[in-house]
Amino acid sequence: MNTTIIGSGVAAWTLVRELRKADPEAEIRLITADSGDFYSKPMLSNALASGKTAESLVMTPAAKFAEQQKVELVPNATVSAVDSESRRLTSSAGEFSYDNLVLALGADTIKLPIEGDGASDVISVNDLNDYAEFRKLLDGKKEVAVLGAGLIGCEFANDLLKADIHTTVFDLADRPLARLLPEQASIFMQNKLAEKGVSWKLGRTINSIEKNGAGYTLTDSIGETTQADLVLSAVGLKPRTELAKNAGITVARGIVVNSLGQTSNNNIYALGDCAEYLGKFVLPYIMPVMQAARAMAQTLAGKPTEIKFPAMPVSIKTPDCPAVVNPPLPEHVGEWEITADENGVKALFKGKDGALLGMALLGEASKERQALTPQLPAMI
Repeated sequence: MNTTIIGSGVAAWTLVRELRKADPEAEIRLITADSGDFYSKPMLSNALASGKTAESLVMTPAAKFAEQQKVELVPNATVSAVDSESRRLTSSAGEFSYDNLVLALGADTIKLPIEGDGASDVISVNDLNDYAEFRKLLDGKKEVAVLGAGLIGCEFANDLLKADIHTTVFDLADRPLARLLPEQASIFMQNKLAEKGVSWKLGRTINSIEKNGAGYTLTDSIGETTQADLVLSAVGLKPRTELAKNAGITVARGIVVNSLGQTSNNNIYALGDCAEYLGKFVLPYIMPVMQAARAMAQTLAGKPTEIKFPAMPVSIKTPDCPAVVNPPLPEHVGEWEITADENGVKALFKGKDGALLGMALLGEASKERQALTPQLPAMI
């Protein structure tokens, strides 16, 4: 049985490793649009302060990983079509047949509709090559505008500060991390990073970016202008679904999968940032990838195993304001109970029966993660 995996991020390589454990004789092929070198994508938003280059972020070269795991590696190849009936795919490296196909395609950065002759120069950091280009462009720069005050935007803002680069963060929301944190916790994060030098311009969007000598002039929706040497977009990700959609597979926000990770075609699976689990969850974090890969490997090895997601709090990599968050699910009914002082915020979302349904821990309170996590409900 041949399992072909398209992609080479953490999702793809974790599945390779887990499938090899589950089935030492499995025939595994991995097709990737880049070199396939293994690295941890979450490290991209906090690598500057530690002086990491793109090369030093590589944990295992693809050729070595493929040799260790007995994988047929097809690097630098783009898959253009999947024929689910004949179980064949077409790529720039030729046609390949498969018994089971896993789409670990990742996600693309969202592009904002911004006017101006500098809009095309906005950079996003979504992979190792992007990070290498980002580092190169940062040389000699002192002012960076960050578009997006979500998790990645806040992490980059803090990381740039540590690299002695001032940041101004823009967002339509009136506070950072508005989708993840209750208001009091958001304001705590905002103030802590402001104390260290981050400038916030919230409750607005960017209308235009114009080139201005070696830098840029940003004009926002309330008419203010801001000067920057470089503009970084961190407004979010959009799962890559086009290949699946063109193959007749059901997609919504992501590629829809069932509890086994199967798409609407039982021989095609989806994993990682491109997957939408049970038509409910798109989870662009490491822990869900690990959980799903372990279960999927068992299924691919002939032992159908449902994907289960326990509570998986997310650590926000902002060293000037450590934070851990596990938001309540949309269907949860309850209220936030918040205690705060100058050292931290402990926000617990509790149901009517007092059960812990979500949490946000900032500053000193983040140290309570281990004690509180077992009290949280599983996702699925």
